[in-house]
Amino acid sequence: MTIDRNDILNSILESISKIDYIKPGDIPNIPLYMDQVTTFMDAQLSSSRRYESDKILTKTMINNYAKNDLLPPPTKKKYNREHLLLLVFIYYFKSLLTITDIQALLQPITEKYFQGNEELKLEDIYSEVFELEKEQIEVLKEDITKRYQISREIFSQAPEEDQEFLKNFSFICLLSFDAYVKKQIIEKMIDQMKGE
Repeated sequence: MTIDRNDILNSILESISKIDYIKPGDIPNIPLYMDQVTTFMDAQLSSSRRYESDKILTKTMINNYAKNDLLPPPTKKKYNREHLLLLVFIYYFKSLLTITDIQALLQPITEKYFQGNEELKLEDIYSEVFELEKEQIEVLKEDITKRYQISREIFSQAPEEDQEFLKNFSFICLLSFDAYVKKQIIEKMIDQMKGE
């Protein structure tokens, strides 16, 4: 069975086009109990699961985030809109950063803007950041397409039965190197923030 080489790329590009975020207007205006939070997050972020059985957030995760000062404690066992916004940030950061790095990154935000009386609110920060990320989708799609095409142009001298695997391997390596470099930059910036 031969798989069309472009099917892989088209599938990747299609999944990138579907990337969405929880809009502030979708977050309930009333505080939620833990079970309601996990149900809400599972429903809103279900498209980001790799496998159907993957958990977006569990009670244990949320309790650990609160214990590690990533998330302010709930009020009377209820989580407000700002808690949910922070949980979305944590959800995306946790696949890339350590708990310590996430704590260093979110602590200044939480201290200044969580239920703060500042003109700039946590919801404003969330909206601005995710709007920026939404604008990057086309740029990402172009970059991934370019990397995919580069990976298609190598290993033409390899045995024919190995070429497809080697081309896919090189594509994964290109994407991994990009992620590795960006992770290094993020870690250096967090270390600098800790020093300040």
